[in-house]
Amino acid sequence: MAMGFLAFQRRTLVLLLCVLAAAVPFAGASVASAARPADDRAGRRRRRLVQNGLGRTPQMGWSSWNHFGCNINEMTIRTTVDALSSTGLAKAGYNYVNIDDCWANNQRTKEGYMAADPNKFPSGIKAIADYVHSKGLKLGLYSSAGTRTCSNTMPGSLGYEDIDAKTFASWGADYLKYDNCFRDGSTETVRFPRMASSLRKTGRPIFYSICEWGMMKVATWGSRYGNSWRTAGDIKDTWDSMLSNIDSNDEYAGYARPGGWNDPDMLEVGNGGMSNGEYVVHVSLWAIAKAPLIIGCDIRIISKETLEILSNPEVIAINQDRLGVQGKKVRKYDGEIEVWAGPLSQQRTAVLLLNRGATGSRPITAAWGDIGVGPSVAVEARDVWKHETAPGRFTGGLTADVAPHSCKLFVLTPVVRQR
Repeated sequence: MAMGFLAFQRRTLVLLLCVLAAAVPFAGASVASAARPADDRAGRRRRRLVQNGLGRTPQMGWSSWNHFGCNINEMTIRTTVDALSSTGLAKAGYNYVNIDDCWANNQRTKEGYMAADPNKFPSGIKAIADYVHSKGLKLGLYSSAGTRTCSNTMPGSLGYEDIDAKTFASWGADYLKYDNCFRDGSTETVRFPRMASSLRKTGRPIFYSICEWGMMKVATWGSRYGNSWRTAGDIKDTWDSMLSNIDSNDEYAGYARPGGWNDPDMLEVGNGGMSNGEYVVHVSLWAIAKAPLIIGCDIRIISKETLEILSNPEVIAINQDRLGVQGKKVRKYDGEIEVWAGPLSQQRTAVLLLNRGATGSRPITAAWGDIGVGPSVAVEARDVWKHETAPGRFTGGLTADVAPHSCKLFVLTPVVRQR
């Protein structure tokens, strides 16, 4: 009996080791491993996702806030919907039309319902939703987990979660951005789950974007309730603000996965505060970090250069890759030179070489050991902004000169040797 029990133990141990070995990723392993939280309990929490079937890739769309603020109305939204179609941005994947703060009347109705501002939206939100849907797009709305929204022009949903969720669903909303202003004494981990529960009870699939500003380490619990969660404060249309937000976002890379994404805030591309080269960096970082791509400019008057930056299909493909692993910063030196990388499907790897410095081009090398490529693997390197594949094959590393406040973004594909 003793020998039989020992044999059973040995067999059990062998089986366990086999299972663990099979679970090790075979592509981009070092990057993926570096992205995982060190605390295994956090890893288990990360795997508990909200079950609404949405957000299998990061959301893409447009939001009114960054450019228009409170200066929105029915015509602005309708003409923006038209522009999404006419520019080809809708076809490129930007399918959410998100009306941010200031869309509702200042007070609730006497029955307790939220209602559209009759001066801004005389046809009502249901009519806007119908128009958005008629174009094959989806409508997003905004509220706050407090007594008022951040503009203080409309009521928040605190204490009215059920009635507001039902109202939004009845209008045909497909997305809710839920902000964090005018909160009571309860914590974010109480207020944001309430709306998640209310949205589920409506029976309508509504993408839930938690705008908690990165407080209380939202990435460690946000996936249980929302499809994305803000990891930083409001972005500004400046180089420093953009980099600050993506740096904060990078800390939580291991928590992102299909169904739930880290959100460093919306895109400022096209609003004029940065150069086109800096906007290329902006979109490149958001793409490799699997961040939501939510346009924040006036696309009705979009320039050719801005449209090209936002609609680059190869960059969007990195962001929307079905593997759904967030790329992250894997090397930094001299205070301003960085290498970002992340695994893609089909054993490919996305690599971003970033020069944060203000003067002078710099040679930047992505070493295979840093980016999760095997030491003997040969790759082809595709420059996704130039739409060119570099001549030859690369082993051990990839080096490129990068101008100041610029980046280069590559997709590395292993070369299959013919026998």
